[in-house]
Amino acid sequence: MAPEPAHPQGAMLPVGPADVTRLADPEDAKLLVLARAHRARVGAAEAAAVRDSDGRTYSAVDVALPSLRLSALELAVALAASSGVSGLEAALVVGDGGIEPTDVTVVREFAGAGVPIYRADTAGGVAHSVTT
Repeated sequence: MAPEPAHPQGAMLPVGPADVTRLADPEDAKLLVLARAHRARVGAAEAAAVRDSDGRTYSAVDVALPSLRLSALELAVALAASSGVSGLEAALVVGDGGIEPTDVTVVREFAGAGVPIYRADTAGGVAHSVTT
């Protein structure tokens, strides 16, 4: 069996329908596993995972309290920021819908330009991505 060809970091490969892909980078795929597991564990509508500039990962789910509302990605970025890290390498959100502009803004404000943000559906197919 021939080895799979190498793919650039952050590349997405088509699988199944044309608009669903899988992550080629194993570190990005780990974000998907973490976010899906966190979402399933607490039964949240949305979960996110980020990888910081030191390679550590953080996952979070959305928070909807009467006095506090945070998207999963906002909370994951807050966790990374509160640990003292200064940047992110990648982010991924699992749930229905698209990538929210406010989430892109939060990642850009914290980590700067060039950070990929992937959006996966609840089955794990990555259907959309943007770069800050």
